[in-house]
Amino acid sequence: MNGDRPVGELLREWRHRRKLSQLDLAIQADVSARHVSFVETGRTTPSRAMVLHLAEQLDIPLRERNRALIAAGHAPEFRRSDWNDPALRRARDAVQRVLRLHEPYPALAVDRRWNLVQANDCVGVFFDGVDPRLLEPPINMMRLGLHPAGFASRLRNLEQVRAFLLPRLARQVMATGDPELAALHEELRSYGSPGGADSDIADILLPIRLRHRDTELAFFSAITTFGAAFDITLDEVAVEAYFPADDETAAYLRACAETGR
Repeated sequence: MNGDRPVGELLREWRHRRKLSQLDLAIQADVSARHVSFVETGRTTPSRAMVLHLAEQLDIPLRERNRALIAAGHAPEFRRSDWNDPALRRARDAVQRVLRLHEPYPALAVDRRWNLVQANDCVGVFFDGVDPRLLEPPINMMRLGLHPAGFASRLRNLEQVRAFLLPRLARQVMATGDPELAALHEELRSYGSPGGADSDIADILLPIRLRHRDTELAFFSAITTFGAAFDITLDEVAVEAYFPADDETAAYLRACAETGR
C-alpha cells in the first residue's frame, strides 16, 4: 500500500479485505455508520485514537497502522527496528533460547516474508543437498521448501506440502496486501500447483515426510507468534518448530545430535 493515499481510502481497503460492511465495522467499533462513512470519504479526518481504534477492529498489521496514522497527519505509533538492533536483544535471546530448547529437533524463526532470521543447529536436515544459491541470504524458507533445487526433491509428500503452503500464502497475501508476498506466491505456483492432493486447508499442522541420507523422516510443524509485540519487526517474526511424527524420527535425530552428524 502507498502511504501517501488518504487515510479513508486505506481504511476502506482494509475493511473490504476483512469483508465487512460499513455497518459491520461501525457496530464492531461502537461508532456510528455515518462516522465510518465520513472517515472513508474524507469528509472527516479521524483523530489519532480513532485511527488506532478502527485499525484494531480491522486487525491491520502494525506497519500498516503506522501508514494509516501518517496518512491522517499523525506521528507513527509503532517503532520498527532491525532484527539485529540492540533494542531487540532480549527478544532475540528469548527466540534463540526457544530454538535451542527444541533440539535435537529442528526449529527456526522467520520474518513476515518467510525469510530466515534465526535457527537451531538441527535445521541441517532441510539444508542438506540444496542448491547453494538458495542458501544465500536472505534464505526464504517457502522457496527452499518448494523450489525444485531446494529440498522439494526429497519430500515424499510434496503435493500435500504444496496443498498446505500455497493456500496459506495466498491467505497471507490477502490479509496483508504485501506485493512481495504476492510475487513469492506467483513464483511458488510456477514450480507446481497443489493438484489433487488430499489436504484440508483448515488444518493447523503441516505433515512433512523428508528423505535425509538413507532415512525417511516424518515431522509435523507448529508456528508460534508473539501475542503482544511492541515493535513491528518483532510482531512479524514467527517461530516454526518441527516435531517428530514417529519414534523412528525421534530416535534418528537424537542419534545425530549425540554423534554430531
